[in-house]
Amino acid sequence: MQDYSIGTPGKPWGAEEKAQWYDQQSVKRSVKEEVFDKLTHIIPDGFRLQQYGALPYDEERYPLYAVVPNSFDESKPSALVTGGVHGYETSGVQGALKFIQTQLAAYAVDFNIVVVPCVSPWGYETINRWNPLAIDPNRSFHADSPAPESQQLMHFIESLGMELSLHIDLHETTDTDNSEFRPALAARDGTTHDNWNIPDGFYTVANTPNPQLAFQQAVIDAVRKVTHIAPADENGKIIGADVMSEGVICYDKKSLFLCGGMTDAKYVTTTEVYPDSDNATPENCNDAQVAAVCAALDFIK
Repeated sequence: MQDYSIGTPGKPWGAEEKAQWYDQQSVKRSVKEEVFDKLTHIIPDGFRLQQYGALPYDEERYPLYAVVPNSFDESKPSALVTGGVHGYETSGVQGALKFIQTQLAAYAVDFNIVVVPCVSPWGYETINRWNPLAIDPNRSFHADSPAPESQQLMHFIESLGMELSLHIDLHETTDTDNSEFRPALAARDGTTHDNWNIPDGFYTVANTPNPQLAFQQAVIDAVRKVTHIAPADENGKIIGADVMSEGVICYDKKSLFLCGGMTDAKYVTTTEVYPDSDNATPENCNDAQVAAVCAALDFIK
């Protein structure tokens, strides 16, 4: 693992190093134009846009939004779709928006569906995995979370009082995982991380205690019609984890404090697309995310 530009190898960052890292960040795209403005035009009948909080870094610039049903039907199963927990993973956000625009109304016949398309709007604008505090929101879904992105989402979902059957969390694996984010993580923590092979294609991350492999495979089979599925590497792994079935690995989501572990839903999956593939386009990645959400809902219908 290469040395990082901030800090001393083997020594975890303190406040000075974190401030130095933050000073290097800059706005690279507009979350207002690419996400919030879109949301105001794509909400289908029967749903509303609800602001459930705002990030303390700039409450006016970074509101937190969810698309929720006008009323919840207790006779229907409930599902949660989250995107943009890692703000730099573009299709997680844009795929969620496309699902809202093209599929949400149809699936609302059979489900109560809540969609949170951009959990980390600061991360979206600055193309970052972390928040301004150098904290990964997707390792922060626990009580007394230091990440406001995670904390406010957990409080919001709890406030709805829903018994969730499904939670699908939309992500990407990118070349910058090796070139930027894993080196930064090693530097921040004063440790070392080996580069892993970035998988070329789509895969899912199941929950180790309850992987529901038939469910995962249904998602894989649907996405296969849209984009290619990531093969295992020469060690039979994807991003360092054993492949349980084609395109499926497992993480213990609760113990790692992942977004996918914040509920007790029976069916949980994290999607991962590879936008840097020569065989993918941004729209193709968005379509893969939509196909994954639809397949997950179809499986439990």
